[in-house]
Amino acid sequence: MKKIKLDSNYKFTAILVVIHLMMFSSAMAQRQMENLDRGIVAFRTSNDSAYIGWRLLGTEPENITFNLYRKSGNEPAIRLNKFPIAESTNYVDGPVNFNVENQYFVKPIIDGKEFAADKPYTLKANIPIGNYIDIPLKTPEGYTPNDVSVGDLDGDGEYEIVVHQTFRGKDNSFAGISGIPIFQAYKMDGTFLWQISLGKNIREGAHYTQFMVYDLDGDGIAEFACKTADGTIDGVGKVIGDSTKDWRDLNPEHRATYGKILAGPEYFTIFNGQTGKALATTDYIPSRYPLNSWNGHGGDGKGDSTGNRSDRFLACVAYLDGIHPSIVECRGYYGRTVLAAWDWRDGKLTSRWVFDSKNGDNPFSGQGNHNLVVADVDGDGKDEIVYGSMVVNHDGKGLFSTGFRHGDALHVGVLDPSRKGLEVFGIHEIEDNTTGPGATIYDAKTGKVLYKGSINKDVGRGVAEDIYPKNPGAEMWYSGSGGLLNLKGERIGPMPSSINFVIWWDGDFSRELLNRNYIDKYGVGRIFTAEGCLSNNGTKSTPALSADLFGDWREEVIFRTADNLHLRIYSTTIPTNHRIYTLMHDPQYRLGVATENVGYNQPPHTGFFLGTGMNKAPKPNIFLVKNKK
Repeated sequence: MKKIKLDSNYKFTAILVVIHLMMFSSAMAQRQMENLDRGIVAFRTSNDSAYIGWRLLGTEPENITFNLYRKSGNEPAIRLNKFPIAESTNYVDGPVNFNVENQYFVKPIIDGKEFAADKPYTLKANIPIGNYIDIPLKTPEGYTPNDVSVGDLDGDGEYEIVVHQTFRGKDNSFAGISGIPIFQAYKMDGTFLWQISLGKNIREGAHYTQFMVYDLDGDGIAEFACKTADGTIDGVGKVIGDSTKDWRDLNPEHRATYGKILAGPEYFTIFNGQTGKALATTDYIPSRYPLNSWNGHGGDGKGDSTGNRSDRFLACVAYLDGIHPSIVECRGYYGRTVLAAWDWRDGKLTSRWVFDSKNGDNPFSGQGNHNLVVADVDGDGKDEIVYGSMVVNHDGKGLFSTGFRHGDALHVGVLDPSRKGLEVFGIHEIEDNTTGPGATIYDAKTGKVLYKGSINKDVGRGVAEDIYPKNPGAEMWYSGSGGLLNLKGERIGPMPSSINFVIWWDGDFSRELLNRNYIDKYGVGRIFTAEGCLSNNGTKSTPALSADLFGDWREEVIFRTADNLHLRIYSTTIPTNHRIYTLMHDPQYRLGVATENVGYNQPPHTGFFLGTGMNKAPKPNIFLVKNKK
């Protein structure tokens, strides 16, 4: 073959073309996501009727429709719908003979061809009326099931549950000996999978133990990851580090540090989701030292050596390369802030980058919240980390800092669909002689301030979401807002019944109010109560988890029972004519579910506007991993 010699101009042009193609390819890269099953679920809703819901996957074609079948007792299966179901992924069946077992299954139809059904959902004979799945727990004596996360731990396309069992938590600002954090994994049918004890050298409390459940290496099985220490026992009984070491300060005369853990090694461990076996352990980045380097609000120099500020942890999962998920472990937010990104690939744990604000003079110090949000704020296909009042770019460099400082609640999404991109709503603590807004909205890409409210007033709680159909886009409300506000800060209605979680529950696109063990609809009132169940985290009154776990696109909510021996997963049985692919295939929403347990729990938001008057949900740019089963 004859070689063609290029002059310098052609070479330059060729290089530009290659660079352009590489940039285009990177921007268009698909993200790996969970390969979920159909997620069919059914509930008895009356003496002779049942509600059935199932998933539309994010990778399925627009023209897909469904046939729904029921097999009652020994009778042959019958198709329930006269015409293919095209407008929704739920159905109300009746009359139904509940004296026998009933199985439901759906078959997808594409271009007129009916395909095989996924696994069926079974309603046992004489099942009572209800809308929850009960999961019995092996709760250790004296413990309380708290935060929950989900992942496909065994590669069967169905979510399993990881439960944080808590005992005698101690906040950073208080001395005292805490309980030992324990994690347990269960299948949806209650099958117990494993237990991990973090040991006495990890303190129990909302700020210490942030855990991630996610398929990090794309093998179809989710990993479990968290901070560990000497004496941690994995799911197969293996001890991490030195089990003889006790690094707690046990001197009762040390009134400020008694019971705290201010010495000894700190580790970060990746566990196998199927067995709980420790797969890799490394030193935690960064270390706690020097203890007094983690300054106070806004870098005011109020450091401490008691572990109050040094032991403030956050964590998340982010697609930093636009394709594969990485895990980010975070330390500090009142002053010095460090984010350490890790990759788990091919059985190896490697450091990707470390972001360190280093000192109070840095504009990225003192800007963190008790929570964080992962989102692609600049539309390049790669995730950024919205760390309260600042944003860290996918490459580990600071994107911008607003200077609004610390706050307790954070909401990121397409709040104003008339604008391009995402907005960030947050609330802020105004104390220690500081000044500034108590509530803000800023552009997630640039940091441009769109709203300031409650100037020089401390705001403790706040939410932004579409709950009021008469107002276009989202609304906001917060402590001291005086009512429901539009995004300009204008009062458009009375104060909602709660300033806590939100959930898509009924048949329309506006979200409902989730608080304690009940759901309210704005302007209507109470529409659901989980009798016999309790919320978590004291006055925060948060659920164990709220997420789109199965059924159609609307969300489930998980509560613990009053005796702490069961979890109940509640699902809506209100019919809807709207059809959207499962929210768990929207990358921002899925990552929001993964971080829901972090710090002060916050509800997940989609990366597109989901509300009254919404446009058609955009197709997610994802590919599904191959399941193990």
